[in-house]
Amino acid sequence: MDNQLVWKDEFNIGIKIIDDEHHNLFTIINRLFALKEEKRGRKACQEGIKYFKEHALKHFEAEERYMELIAYEELDMHRRLHRSFRENTLPSLERELEREEYSPAAVDHFLAVCVGWIIGHTLTEDRAIAGEKRSKWVDLLPEEELEAMKKVIIKLLDDMFQLKAQVISDSYGGEKFGKGVYYRLVYGREQDEKKWEILLVFEDRILINTVGKIMGVKSDKLDIMLLNAVRYTACQFVRRVMDYYPSIRSYEMTEENLLTYEQFQEIFEKQQPQASLLFDTNQGYFSYCVIAPHLLESGIGTPLDASNVMGEVERYLMEKEKQVKKKILLVDDSSTIRLGMKRLLAEDYDVSEVSSGVAAIRAITLDKPDLVLLDYEMPVCDGSHVLEMLRSEKDFSDIPVIFLTSKDDQESVKKVLSLKANGYLLKYLKPADIRKRIDDFFKTR
Repeated sequence: MDNQLVWKDEFNIGIKIIDDEHHNLFTIINRLFALKEEKRGRKACQEGIKYFKEHALKHFEAEERYMELIAYEELDMHRRLHRSFRENTLPSLERELEREEYSPAAVDHFLAVCVGWIIGHTLTEDRAIAGEKRSKWVDLLPEEELEAMKKVIIKLLDDMFQLKAQVISDSYGGEKFGKGVYYRLVYGREQDEKKWEILLVFEDRILINTVGKIMGVKSDKLDIMLLNAVRYTACQFVRRVMDYYPSIRSYEMTEENLLTYEQFQEIFEKQQPQASLLFDTNQGYFSYCVIAPHLLESGIGTPLDASNVMGEVERYLMEKEKQVKKKILLVDDSSTIRLGMKRLLAEDYDVSEVSSGVAAIRAITLDKPDLVLLDYEMPVCDGSHVLEMLRSEKDFSDIPVIFLTSKDDQESVKKVLSLKANGYLLKYLKPADIRKRIDDFFKTR
């Protein structure tokens, strides 16, 4: 990466001791950018990354001491986020660096993840310290319960499906990953109106390679029989998880729904889950989310019962196949551009959108698109860096990328073309011309 992390006024939260430390972290990261560009070698990168890690961890401790002094009410949650980065994210990145022998791609990945985490954490959780925002994850289950739930789910995935899973995130935000089934279960009891809603997300390949293999299914697609078997297996899975929690052991299932991704996503826009876990099973991704005790609005999905279950499952599978569209990932730091492009393309394409290069890498990892429309001029991790990382990964090297740019002077165009993308689009073109270029691209492929 030849970019620099530019300090902006919006990163200041108004607390000098914290702002100064954030500024120091930015400076250290920029020095790491420079070491990488100067090709100073593995030893220099190792020392630089070690220094960054030590400084970040000391900053976390100092920030937590400050929150203790002001009696910040969300200290425990903030501490959990720090601990997750310290004990999960950083060790994972360090293992990758060692495995890849501090290759430029691995260093790029380390920097991208750290930059993304620091910026996101500063603009949301750290701003909450100054009272400007509310923490995004204040409604999670108590930490001990969440940790117990992780262990229970990992054990059950092994016991029931022989899947060796690991937690990727304990604050999964509902992002789309692969081709999947979205399943909602509602549990309640007669003596009160409290409800627990369980949302399960399975990549199709998990179901085919587990329940499907047990049934002797040869196809690589879901069918009615397999999906019904999955429903019953999922109910058993959830019940076994609930058995570990005395407070909800007496709840009985009152409703189940098969959801589209849009319906599933709507849940995350309206309500904050109390547990939102994402697992990698080595056969695909699996998510287990809990919303309690609030009810969702009616009409999210058709309730399944004995009288309609066969028809609804068949209809769900048919609609699922109909919904298969070419997937486009739109990457642009301008919300206006993203909104306009999505409106232009959403009718005939499955359009996802993110606002940064770091978020683009995460989105592509979760759900490989058929085309990336990539803003060339973005801060921190711009289009050229994203393309470089994609081309360096075997699984992503063949993803088509078309740059979005507002510059059409000869020098800028020459620079874009030299990066060997699949083309470029000028942002100021008429919507009809942009749409035609994208339609023509897919036709030629």
